[in-house]
Amino acid sequence: MKFLKDPPRFLFFTGKGGVGKTSIACATALELAAQNKRVLLVSTDPASNVGQVFGIRIGNRITVVPEVANLSALEIDPQAAAQAYRDRIVGPVRGVLPDAVVKGIEEQLSGACTTEIAAFDEFTALLTDAVLTHDYAHVIFDTAPTGHTIRMLQLPGAWSGFLEEGKGDASCLGPLAGLEKQRTQYQAAVAALADPLRTRLVLVARAQASTLREAARTHEELAGTGMSQQYLVVNGVMPATEGEQDALAGAICAREQAALQAMPAVLLALPSDQIALKAFDLVGLAALRRLLTQSASAQAVVADEKIAIDAPSLSQLVDDIAADGHGLVMLMGKGGVGKTTLAAAVAVQLAQRGYPVHLTTSDPAAHLVETLHGSLERLSVSRIDPHEVTAQYRAQVLASKGAALDAQGRAVLEEDLRSPCTEEIAVFQAFSRVIREAGRKFVVMDTAPTGHTLLLLDATGAYHRDVVRQMGESGMHFTTPMMQLQDPRQTKVLLVTLAEKTPVLEASNLQADLRRAGIEPWAWVINNSVAASSLSAPLSSPLLRQRAHNERVEIETVAARHATRYALVPLLQEEPVGLKRLLQVASLAPALN
Repeated sequence: MKFLKDPPRFLFFTGKGGVGKTSIACATALELAAQNKRVLLVSTDPASNVGQVFGIRIGNRITVVPEVANLSALEIDPQAAAQAYRDRIVGPVRGVLPDAVVKGIEEQLSGACTTEIAAFDEFTALLTDAVLTHDYAHVIFDTAPTGHTIRMLQLPGAWSGFLEEGKGDASCLGPLAGLEKQRTQYQAAVAALADPLRTRLVLVARAQASTLREAARTHEELAGTGMSQQYLVVNGVMPATEGEQDALAGAICAREQAALQAMPAVLLALPSDQIALKAFDLVGLAALRRLLTQSASAQAVVADEKIAIDAPSLSQLVDDIAADGHGLVMLMGKGGVGKTTLAAAVAVQLAQRGYPVHLTTSDPAAHLVETLHGSLERLSVSRIDPHEVTAQYRAQVLASKGAALDAQGRAVLEEDLRSPCTEEIAVFQAFSRVIREAGRKFVVMDTAPTGHTLLLLDATGAYHRDVVRQMGESGMHFTTPMMQLQDPRQTKVLLVTLAEKTPVLEASNLQADLRRAGIEPWAWVINNSVAASSLSAPLSSPLLRQRAHNERVEIETVAARHATRYALVPLLQEEPVGLKRLLQVASLAPALN
């Protein structure tokens, strides 16, 4: 593997959700530890499953992996980091300032942006504090910092004076107020990230056009911050030998090779590796040690074994959704599970039944127009473009709050409005406008990957609490977006997953988060099921037969433990693009003629 040749001290693995970053990071850690090098594996992912992969409890402390010599691991806990961050800022003024003022500061620091900044506060310490990591030859990060976070750390240090003069607006000034004391550490962290002798970034993708486009965007964004030492790993590639003996495997091979040949030019220049699709789940040491090998051989499944599936189709779920005549349908889940395709399929099904439908997305990486590849009566399509709505929000704030500022104050306000919290607020406003339409038609929303969706819901919750506080004693009737999300008569949340251990675990964690917010998921959708595909035609590929066999356990787990109702969507021979194929997604008849 090229990315493992002469590795520097710091290695980062990043990419769109669901591409296998965690598995490859863990396998890399095992490989380096086996070379008698002391390794620290760090996850900065809020939905980290490193502990599950190794079969141990890790958490927010450096933990020795007992069965692997030379390996320790750490999962940065964003919530714990955020609380420590808040305590550091609020502690010195508690008992000094009036309680009302302290409460206002705490409210400003309660958002998801504070959590993100605080997590990276801990992350940067691992890059710059020699005492913390001096025992390790390599520090491996699962989920690298994003370009907007690096740019945030490069913001000028004018926050303290700006806050004292009271010129701030509702964006990132509260969370950023705690950055001043850490500025030297952040500058050192950014320098370490940009140094190819110390840092290597590994972009992880699948052999799919969407994830390769996302990898290209990530490459350019991070290269713009100085992270130029980048490698590409294409994970889960169907072996050609499997395609020679099975129609479904052959179709997958053909479309993967087409995607690789049409790879964005900026990726072609990078050193790259391919990792073959494996028949086994990537959980446990034995599986991880086999991941980076080229072999994809499957453990034999009894030749005449039937993959019995007795599950409802997506079309059956849509029948129940349609009975209400209107409402908000939100598809949520980790990246890479197919939310965009399923959102389009649900919307097309509803429109076919004669209902007006607005299909929209808040996912920057979504491609609804390409997925639909056509138009349909009663179906309208839109996209909440983060860049567009953020630009509009900035212009609005500068025109109102910035009008009375002097040149210096306006310059600092403009800098503040380039923070990631500004985008969160702007997207939330657009999201709220879309929600209102669901009172008279169906609104089907393809949401961004799990972490970004929770940021959006957190913003919704903060707005809800503010309105309740202001309106609670007035006696006036009011409805907030959060109230609508919590009302099952108005909103149906569909959790999308794959029939694999990690996606099912992450979907169950998301379900728990939603329940804590008072939102009860209405149904689960298990997408791209090989077992469901076997209903229409027998599988002759040993690899696919083994994967179908493995899926049964996860499908039964979802049905028995997690979902009130669920549906199974088959893996199709051809990519589900266009109205005809989207209609077939909703059935359990995957064969295409």
